[in-house]
Amino acid sequence: MATLIMSQRNITMLTVEDVAELAGRLEQDDYNNAFEGLEDWHLLRAIAFQRPELAEPYLYLLDMEGYDEA
Repeated sequence: MATLIMSQRNITMLTVEDVAELAGRLEQDDYNNAFEGLEDWHLLRAIAFQRPELAEPYLYLLDMEGYDEA
């Protein structure tokens, strides 16, 4: 299973289809090793912070919980 390694600059160039493909790999969880899955997870997380409109349908894959900083 191939993973995407993206620089911060390349995240701005991702399309809806690219993110859907990334999410599909994460849902299938069919990686050769745990590190490939972790790379995809970190990429989706970076997309969620930089391009939230693309990652919004897949936020459940990140299992991110809000917290109160007060």
